[in-house]
Amino acid sequence: MDLNFNKNEDHNKLLLSDLRQKFSKIKLGGGEKRIQKLHSEGKMTARERIDYLLDTKAESIEIGALVGEGMYKEHGGCPSGGVVVKIGYIKGKQCIVVANDATVKAGAWFPITAKKNLRAQEIAMENKIPIIYLVDSAGVYLPLQDEIFPDKEHFGRIFRNNAIMSSMGITQISAIMGSCVAGGAYLPIMSDEAIIVDKTGSIFLAGSYLVKAAIGENIDNETLGGATTHCEISGVTDYKAKDDKDALDKIKNIVDKIGDYTKAGFNRIKAVKPTLDEKEIYGLLPKARTEQYDMMEIINRMVDNSEFEAYKDGYGQTIITGYARIDGWAVGIVANQRKVIKTKKGEMQFGGVIYSDSADKATRFIANCNQKKIPLVFLQDVTGFMVGSKSEQGGIIKDGAKMVNAVSNSVVPKFTVIVGNSYGAGNYAMCGKAYDPRLIVAWPSAELAVMGGTQAAKVLAQIEASSMKAKGEIVDEAKEAELFAKIKARYDEQTSPYYAASRLWTDAIIDPLDTRKWISMGIEAANHAPIEKAFNLGVIQV
Repeated sequence: MDLNFNKNEDHNKLLLSDLRQKFSKIKLGGGEKRIQKLHSEGKMTARERIDYLLDTKAESIEIGALVGEGMYKEHGGCPSGGVVVKIGYIKGKQCIVVANDATVKAGAWFPITAKKNLRAQEIAMENKIPIIYLVDSAGVYLPLQDEIFPDKEHFGRIFRNNAIMSSMGITQISAIMGSCVAGGAYLPIMSDEAIIVDKTGSIFLAGSYLVKAAIGENIDNETLGGATTHCEISGVTDYKAKDDKDALDKIKNIVDKIGDYTKAGFNRIKAVKPTLDEKEIYGLLPKARTEQYDMMEIINRMVDNSEFEAYKDGYGQTIITGYARIDGWAVGIVANQRKVIKTKKGEMQFGGVIYSDSADKATRFIANCNQKKIPLVFLQDVTGFMVGSKSEQGGIIKDGAKMVNAVSNSVVPKFTVIVGNSYGAGNYAMCGKAYDPRLIVAWPSAELAVMGGTQAAKVLAQIEASSMKAKGEIVDEAKEAELFAKIKARYDEQTSPYYAASRLWTDAIIDPLDTRKWISMGIEAANHAPIEKAFNLGVIQV
């Protein structure tokens, strides 16, 4: 291995170390003191509940662990959005579990909490997998109620989704393991079955203080909405549990008896590990986002037996397309090639840029995968579409539109991995979040933005300098350099994968070596939902 490989490896391992440190802190939720307080009340934490519920030796993946990172500082922060979401297995059945973290503002719902809960429901609905709610929440975080209450993607959408999932036959099970108040009370009761923990679980539209203020009635919360009231008098809940573990055991028993599902029928054979060393990805992925590298070297360390059947190998070479297997599942891979390509005509094409021929190739390949019912995997390291008079006259907009059309109308499940750059319209064409990938993850090396930091900062600095000059201010070279540095620092912060993950533009930032697991579990989830719609590109310019 050369010196450059070693430098890349050190850099990428440091990025991974930073990710692990952040995650270690996030796992503490609201902090050690609040965890201890929860334990003193006889309750488990959200993560302890999920760990107990999921099969111990089975794989699991966490959705949105970094949600809320760096947000709501004036409100004390909201680690992981105040809710933990995992896809795993209960009695061998794949499920998604949503657990309020009562150590974070008593499990109150921030705006990002609602967005994360809606994402969990979206995953359940797209893949038709059971969803389990472990409820322990004080309800809407009132100081931010205007950002969470009335809109289409706010709190009320949760209950609409409960109703839609019920009509779709998607299993929903709730356990009320703490507070469940006001509008939030509808979530567990709109589930198929509801369990409540005696003495620690409570559910009511209005608590004792509000009841006193509203109608003058004196009553304690336990009598108002505790387990005995709702299991023996109102009939609101279905099962009374003596403690957290008993409630979780009841969920296990219910899930254990769910019947089999109709499969989509995606092709899978026995999994084989890549023959090339996966750990070499750390050294192959360059430190600088502007450096060139061969994406095929990455792919060969991700796919089964390091085998890849290239489609149109010699055409449109800035996008790689072809068939492979990941953990036994047949997949079609669409990846940006990051090395400079010399075409048969003797022209040079820049790596990471989408040209007309590569967009045309990708469109055809996506159509083929839809015809053959093969899930698609997009590996993003893209700076955008090629610009300039030659590209415009060659119809780059038309060819780019065809690719976006194919991605938009694709009916097979799509999975997106942001390896490096994810800029501008390249993000869209390579199945960014707006194009409904079943799962979208980023590596620690990822950057998401309209354009690269240096280019954007140059443009913005020029605009600001011109504005200052127009006002009669003196702008010399030193001032221009200061403007550039200030704007670039702000822009770089916003292009960070953590900035994207905190806002749920991606589902997770992951170790590159976990990519196979995420894609495999994602396809397994998608296999629960047979394809019911035919692939149709609609009207396109040819």
